[in-house]
Amino acid sequence: MSDRVEAVKKLFTSKSSRIETNKGETYYQELFAKCEARLNEMRSMQPANKLDFTDILEDNGIDRREFMKWASATTAMLMLPPMFTPLVADAAMMMNRAPVIWLELQDCAGNSEALLRADGPKIDEIVLDIISLEFHETLQAASGHQAEKQLDEAMEHFKGKYLLFVEGSIPMGMNGQYGTIGAKAETFHDHLLRCAENAAAVIAVGSCATFGGIPAASPNPTGAVGVMDVVKNKPLINIPACPANPANMVGVILHYVLTGQVPELDSLLRPKFAFGYRIHDNCERRAHFDAGEYVEEWGDTGAQNNFCLYKMGCKGPMTFNNCSIVRYNEAVNWPIGVGRGCIGCSEPDFWDKYAYERPMADAKIKAPTGGVEKTVDEFGLGLLTAAGIGIGIHAAASAVAGKRENSGESHE
Repeated sequence: MSDRVEAVKKLFTSKSSRIETNKGETYYQELFAKCEARLNEMRSMQPANKLDFTDILEDNGIDRREFMKWASATTAMLMLPPMFTPLVADAAMMMNRAPVIWLELQDCAGNSEALLRADGPKIDEIVLDIISLEFHETLQAASGHQAEKQLDEAMEHFKGKYLLFVEGSIPMGMNGQYGTIGAKAETFHDHLLRCAENAAAVIAVGSCATFGGIPAASPNPTGAVGVMDVVKNKPLINIPACPANPANMVGVILHYVLTGQVPELDSLLRPKFAFGYRIHDNCERRAHFDAGEYVEEWGDTGAQNNFCLYKMGCKGPMTFNNCSIVRYNEAVNWPIGVGRGCIGCSEPDFWDKYAYERPMADAKIKAPTGGVEKTVDEFGLGLLTAAGIGIGIHAAASAVAGKRENSGESHE
């Protein structure tokens, strides 16, 4: 946990982030006061369930010190100064006052699996356990008319207060008949709009719900689209990735409990605290990229020495996410860490554009985020715009030196 805390805190002031964190002392003092008022309001609310966060922590052998370490790391992840740590801790304890309705549409249920991962119990999982999950079609025992009644009662009881999580894309082909649900065979499209109408905010989870994902890949036979193509005039947050990291789900809910608002979003409606970083800039193999050291084929010497995977199709230079910081499976590892290049799953149209083992230069597709678009060799020999993507001039010189050494050329 301490490594994660330090890593996230370091990135809080990192120039590689697209987030403007230096907003001034007055800004944060005003925000702190608003958050205190919000939490006082939450305390006066009746909990949606009787689960006690402190008791659950004790039952799982998690002491106050470990919990506060987690709160510190989460505060940094949310791009808040350390002074907010006690408030984040208080917000976590009141997660049972945040009613959640979860819809599962056209998808593989991977995000529900991530939500339920059983490698804990860790604090992230405990936080998710105590939220008031009022409806989840995959998890609940009820079905048919009973399930529809449960959903209707939850939406009425928590009208204007519940967070609507949506997993999966929405098929629009054949007037929505590719996807229907419930005893009344309501189309996914109508089901989503009905549930979103009285939600406080809508959170699209996973690549399918955010941008259409694999169902929307060419030729897109069902006419699949993302939630933001259907839901309008409602606060909407996209948490893409395949699957989305539960830490980012926790972050969004905590931010809502803490402030009563959605977090700051980028142009694709992704929370900046999670998607304000480019994979390439925070990659553990970045030094090898700068030095011109690449894996040329699977199993070669470069692969054995954890060299850069760009030549093997890594899309880290075009992808924004915090995978390298938060990681997966108890924060142990992530795709690049196990030797597999990033496939850009948090970017729109990732399956058609990025999910293959070749560099972008070979795909004849312009990288939308201004990433590395030429071949690595061209980049190393003469790309003078390296500074524009955060790479020093020394990287080009290192790549040239590496090429000469490999070819046997020497000045001696």
